[in-house]
Amino acid sequence: MKKVDKSKKKKILFISSMGGHLNELVQLKPLMDKYDSMLITEKNETTEYLKKEFDNVKYLRYGTKSNKLKYIYIFGMNIIDSFINVWRFRPDVIITTGTHTAVPTCYIGKIFGAKVVFIETFANIKSKTVSGKLVYPIADKFIVQWESMKEKYKKSEYWGWIF
Repeated sequence: MKKVDKSKKKKILFISSMGGHLNELVQLKPLMDKYDSMLITEKNETTEYLKKEFDNVKYLRYGTKSNKLKYIYIFGMNIIDSFINVWRFRPDVIITTGTHTAVPTCYIGKIFGAKVVFIETFANIKSKTVSGKLVYPIADKFIVQWESMKEKYKKSEYWGWIF
């Protein structure tokens, strides 16, 4: 089998929080395998398997909003780590299924010239997600999986069920 030279391929950064958003994102593995890819998510015991299944995985700190002060600290540290990840990897495209983990990376990537593709989660049928609202203004492509969501995001593309 011929080895693919990833140095000449587009660089795509895939990012989401853990849980359902990550479950949707990892279903894009065939796309990840086709390009020079980096996968970023939060680190905990449920995401450690990713290192075995994907070539280039980076982790951000996991934090819940139950302790506001601690969450602000973790969120700030994740912004710094996101900057470093984007700076080093220099993605051409960022693909995300969202939540708070992804928003700073999308904005940082945009500053560095990356295209941003946001896939609104399958779970939302009638209302916008917070991350969707935040990334929508800078997204180059905004994909919704429910036709009803096309009305919420005017410049979105309805693709039906992706995952």
